Amino acid sequence: MKKLYLNTGGFDAVFNDLKDSFNGELIAENNEYNLEIKSKWTKGSIKGTRFDDKVLFMHFDLVFNQDVSLSIESFQSAPVFFVYCENGNITHTFGVNGEKRSLKKSQSAVLNNSSVINSVLFFESHKRIQFTILGMPTFAVENKNSELTSQVKKHFTNDSGNFIYIGKENLKISEKLQEYKAVPQKGIVGTLLRKSILKDIFELEIAQHSYNYLKTFDPIVNLASRQLNEIKRISNINFSEVITAAGAASRNYLPRILKEKYHFSFKSYNQKLAS
Repeated sequence: MKKLYLNTGGFDAVFNDLKDSFNGELIAENNEYNLEIKSKWTKGSIKGTRFDDKVLFMHFDLVFNQDVSLSIESFQSAPVFFVYCENGNITHTFGVNGEKRSLKKSQSAVLNNSSVINSVLFFESHKRIQFTILGMPTFAVENKNSELTSQVKKHFTNDSGNFIYIGKENLKISEKLQEYKAVPQKGIVGTLLRKSILKDIFELEIAQHSYNYLKTFDPIVNLASRQLNEIKRISNINFSEVITAAGAASRNYLPRILKEKYHFSFKSYNQKLAS
C-alpha cells in the first residue's frame, strides 16, 4: 500500500501538497484549481474552488494502480466536510488504527475533525473513484454566513473533536451538485451562482439532519399505517353477510347483539367503518 500524507494549511498549500503527493500538474487561477495526474501509479484529476468565505468545493476522479492511504491533518478552521460518493468505495478512519467506515456509491457522509488525530482515507486499486467534497468552516468569517455556520457547527460537530455520519444520498442535493457543475458563467456571475447553490446544499443538509429524530418513530408510524390500511380494507365488508355466511346467526341477530352489548345500532356502526 502506498502511504501519502497531507499537511493542511491554506487552499494553495493543500493543492500544492496534493500536486507533490500525486506527481501531477497544477493550474491555479482566480481561486480555481485543476490538478491533472498521470503517473505510474495513478491517473485522473482533482479540481477545486475556494470562495472568499473559506467555503470550498473539491471533486476527485482517480484510478490507482495500487492500494493507497491518504492521511490528512486536521484543518485550522476545523471545517465540516460533506462528501458525496459517485463511484467506487472510500474507507475512512480517525487515526490509522481507528474504526473503519466505508462510503459507497450513492452514499454521502458528513465529517468533522478538530482533534489532533488525522483523518485517513483508503482507496482500492484498479477501481475508478469519483467523489465530491464541500467544506464549511465552523466559525464565521467576517460575519459572512454566520447563522448558517452556527447551524452547521451545531449539527455536525461534537466535544470529542471527531464526527462522522454516513447515509443514503439525498436526491435533491444530488440535483444541486449537478446544477453546480453545469453553471456555464465565468467570473463574478459564475461565482455568485455557485455560492448560491452551495448555500442551498448546506441548508438541505441541515434540514434533513434536523429531522432525523423522526426516524425513531418510524416503527410506530409503520404499525399505525398497517392498522389503518387494514381498517380501510375491511370497511367495505358487509358484516351481516360475513356473519350469515359463517353460519353464526340470521341477519337479525347481529344488529340485536350490537344494540344490547355496545348500545348503538348496527346501521350507524357500519357507516362509521365505511367513513
